[in-house]
Amino acid sequence: MPVKILMPALSPTMTEGTLAKWLVKEGDTVESGDVIAEIETDKATMEVEAVDEGKIGKILVSEGSEGVAVNEVIALLLEEGEDASALDGADTSAASTGGAAPAAEAPKQEESKSEAAPAKGQAPAAPVSGGDRVKASPLARRIAANEGVDLGKVEGSGPRGRVVKRDVEAAMLSKPADKAAASTPAAEKPAAAPQAPAASGWNPDLTGLPEYEEIPNSSMRKVIARRLTQSKQQVPHFYLTVDCELDNLLATRKQLNEKAGEGVKVSVNDFVIRAASIALKRVPAANAVWTDAAILQCKQQDISVAVAIEGGLITPVIRNAGGKGLAEISTEMKALAGKAREGKLKPEEFQGGTFSVSNLGMFGIKEFSAIINPPQGCILAVGAGEQRAVVKDGALAIATVMSCTLSVDHRVVDGAVGAEFMAEFKKLIEDPLSMLL
Repeated sequence: MPVKILMPALSPTMTEGTLAKWLVKEGDTVESGDVIAEIETDKATMEVEAVDEGKIGKILVSEGSEGVAVNEVIALLLEEGEDASALDGADTSAASTGGAAPAAEAPKQEESKSEAAPAKGQAPAAPVSGGDRVKASPLARRIAANEGVDLGKVEGSGPRGRVVKRDVEAAMLSKPADKAAASTPAAEKPAAAPQAPAASGWNPDLTGLPEYEEIPNSSMRKVIARRLTQSKQQVPHFYLTVDCELDNLLATRKQLNEKAGEGVKVSVNDFVIRAASIALKRVPAANAVWTDAAILQCKQQDISVAVAIEGGLITPVIRNAGGKGLAEISTEMKALAGKAREGKLKPEEFQGGTFSVSNLGMFGIKEFSAIINPPQGCILAVGAGEQRAVVKDGALAIATVMSCTLSVDHRVVDGAVGAEFMAEFKKLIEDPLSMLL
């Protein structure tokens, strides 16, 4: 019997993903541990390994298919001694989870009931020849229901003619043009204005835009947009900024790098991570996350560090940064950043985190305010170090100064606690030798 290859759940929050790329083709022999596909989740693009060995008998979900549900069968693997004839009549239903029967195996009686009275907000099942329901992904059905698109009139481009999100969006694009054509005389028809897909509820007026290139939003970009919008709307942000003098830190960094072993080069950002983790130790009330039931004050300083990658950003986590030295933080951060840019981070390497750091100083940004990443209570935005005029002992002097802004969730951290954290952070940055004790 052919072995089912399922869409894996690559993170606890993943319910569906995009099959970005197949790395094997039908007829290829694979062994356990071979990378067979790339899956785009709400976090990153990740590689999927074969669990069993055998020959790829049939690929059921094509490259680029979006909204593929977790545990849906994406391919069939022929075991030793099996040939293509074993595929005839092979079970391709989704694996059940939590003991619940998969939707495809629901009794016909229940299916007919759901067709007669669809739930509120759910796309009605449009019949096609043979009385079958329209094959559509859950995401496509949800978008169609919200936008009033008749799935029965949408041509599916997914596997086995399945209607996927891009098909519904294409139907939405054509709908305004059809209405305009019906109501406007041919001699008076204006140039059709482009319409943006409104799956997120955001449908701006694009009239008058110059020629443009349409770049489809990836799963990661959509999740970034949704979560940051929720954060700014639902999290009561306030901001605290301090200016830190860097001259002592830069001198200490130079000495450390001259004496460090081969391959170790401590950056200013490594000092920032170290200083933030020690400050969190000294002000544990700032190392907290929000839940509706309670504030969770974390006993370990797990620092999420924003890393820019193609198509978005991701925050790999330095676990227990408060218990690590500068060299260890530097080595681990370089490895995590490299894996992030290659799309090879494991879920445990970017999930969680109790406090975030976002550094745009390398781009020359003087100062900025970052958006909190819930459920964390704080994120530290780090600007560029630059020479500025300062007053020392009543006299004008020149110092290298770095502006840092803490964005704080007022539900979790009060103003006095945030100010106490920033005072400790500034003290550590300006006296870097204290970080080495």
